Amino acid sequence: MMQHLVLAPIVLPLVTGAILLLLERRHDVRVLRTGAWIGMALLLAAAVALLVRADGGGIEAYLLGDWPSRLGIVLMLDRLSALMVLTTTLLAIPALLYACAGWDRRALHFHALFQIQLAGLNGAFLTGDIFNLFVFFEVMLIASYGLLLSGARGERIAAGMHYVVFNIAASTLFLIALGLLYGMLGSLNMAELAVRVAEVAPEDVALVRVTLGLLLVVFCAKAALLPMYLWLPEAYARAPAAVAALFVIMTKVGLYALLRVGSLWFGEAAGPLEDFGRGPLLVLGMATMLLGSLGVVGALRLRIAAAYLVLMSSGTLFVAFSLGQPGTIAAGLYYLPHSCFAAAAMFLIAHIVQRQRGRAGDRVLPTGLALPLKTGLLYLVAALALIGLPPLSGFIGKFLMLAAVPDADTGWVYFTVLGSSLLALVGLSRSGSRLFWRTAEDKRDTDSVDSQPRVGALEIGATALLLAYGVAMSLAPAPILRYTTAAAEQLLAPADYVREVRGTTPQVRAP
Repeated sequence: MMQHLVLAPIVLPLVTGAILLLLERRHDVRVLRTGAWIGMALLLAAAVALLVRADGGGIEAYLLGDWPSRLGIVLMLDRLSALMVLTTTLLAIPALLYACAGWDRRALHFHALFQIQLAGLNGAFLTGDIFNLFVFFEVMLIASYGLLLSGARGERIAAGMHYVVFNIAASTLFLIALGLLYGMLGSLNMAELAVRVAEVAPEDVALVRVTLGLLLVVFCAKAALLPMYLWLPEAYARAPAAVAALFVIMTKVGLYALLRVGSLWFGEAAGPLEDFGRGPLLVLGMATMLLGSLGVVGALRLRIAAAYLVLMSSGTLFVAFSLGQPGTIAAGLYYLPHSCFAAAAMFLIAHIVQRQRGRAGDRVLPTGLALPLKTGLLYLVAALALIGLPPLSGFIGKFLMLAAVPDADTGWVYFTVLGSSLLALVGLSRSGSRLFWRTAEDKRDTDSVDSQPRVGALEIGATALLLAYGVAMSLAPAPILRYTTAAAEQLLAPADYVREVRGTTPQVRAP
């Protein structure tokens, strides 16, 4: 049975979502929440088991339908995929907890769509086939359309339609690139393509470059790399808080795809395609990082600032992965879950502030309204984590990344990382002082937080749980860094991945 465990992160949410669709007929949200939490508990157990299994260092290929890997669907388990599945699950738990405070009542089919999106995310991280990466992208995106637009009106409808149209265009380009790739190389299995890309005939190199360039454009669009980021700020800022918190991981799917195909197809054995696209991605990653930090400085709403912080973290990861060094990739893999948890917490904090400030909402304007101390403390911890100040995990990730930067790239990378952190510090300090600082003159304002809707314990608890993840990463970084270092080394030795996939054969069953 253990060999089938790799199916669990995909099958469990799909089955849970289907069951929840049937249970909706009872019109009892308590039943839906109970079913969702049972599914989430099983998914967490499976994610932890897969991480423990992958930590042994082996790479496992699972042949769906028992077809040969070059022909059928392959699921792959290694350290990177296991890390991404666990990160997704840990992020989903507080997002679901926040929604269960009452926000799940406002979206049609919320719990079913939430589970289906988890299935799409986990499938994208576990697939070993580029076409099924496209399939799981679409599963994830279709569920996200429902979560974003359900119950929407006004500005959320406009932002949601922009999000939908952009992603449909990117998916169309993805499908065109896959058709060209299959037509030229005769396979869509990632490991098989690693061999065929290295053996491409000289006269076909230019066309293969164009096709692979189209794929990189798609992955960069999904990860919101400059200049393909315009869909993200408004869509994430207008999404319900629990939905926006889960959406944070979606940009990391594009980054994961770039890291995976880059290590397999553009490594030392790739011949003329070695290091393909690495230079432009590094430059655009630095530009995206600076753009995100400038967006934080100029944001007039806390949710918009949170969305630009997602962009800033994506740019940081683009830089870490594009440098292609074991140390920078390991630091990036440590930074990735931290950035997801901290940015998701900021979206929840922005919604809490919006409720507590009434008509002022989350606009970064001083109102003299005294917000609760616990809200201010949550904001302080999230801001410190996202800026990358010690002693929290954001500092550890950025410090280790800078320490591993090659000498040739030191100047520009140091300037970009430190400059963007300084700008984020300025922007979040300004927002914090306007939202939470109350002078003696402000005490004349009669507006009080007591007159605003109460924020429940579930909402505060979900936000605190996200921040607790980051604190735990700061208190015990050694085992996480050991794991991410091993994951980086495994990625940079793609021959083992290719050998495992191509060497896995269907099992012959007796009649």
